Amino acid sequence: MIKHIIIWKLKEMPAEEKAEKVKLIKENLEGLAGRIPGMTEIRVNIADIDTSNADAMLDTTFVDEEALHAYHKNPDHNAVANTYIRPFIETRLCVDYEI
Repeated sequence: MIKHIIIWKLKEMPAEEKAEKVKLIKENLEGLAGRIPGMTEIRVNIADIDTSNADAMLDTTFVDEEALHAYHKNPDHNAVANTYIRPFIETRLCVDYEI
């Protein structure tokens, strides 16, 4: 099994707009549950405590590295990423590891 963790910091924008963007990221990514072959779990956590220096974290689990690589090419995933994530992200960090 492979864990795929992404942490995002959004670009500077008014707080209300940022909250809406993060909400859309969460809703649309979690909407991929059951639609990505080999992905067994997906959850988006939203930073809501003032000590956070990032805005959201994606926590996903895949059956193997092949499934993770297929996810990156998946058209449903890319539609969500291109619409709700990539245009608004200042910083993206990724950690992938075996469990």
